[in-house]
Amino acid sequence: MPTTRTTVALPTDLIRGVDAAVARGFAATRNEFLATAVRRELERLQRQAVDEAFEAMADDPLYRREAERIADEYRLSDWQALRVAEGDS
Repeated sequence: MPTTRTTVALPTDLIRGVDAAVARGFAATRNEFLATAVRRELERLQRQAVDEAFEAMADDPLYRREAERIADEYRLSDWQALRVAEGDS
């Protein structure tokens, strides 16, 4: 993966913590550790944005009606699938 060199200023205690993690084998280098941490944070933010979008859907009357319509449409097949899964066929 291509990289871009950049400079960041971090608090000394964070650098010490990163160095300790690298020394314990959690990453091969500072760069690897920091790249992994940044990637995880970006993924967390993306998941948070998706969760917030779904939360907004709960207040959307059109979405709620459509979700209820779909649930009603599949209610019988869901029940049949549950019975088969539980061995009650």
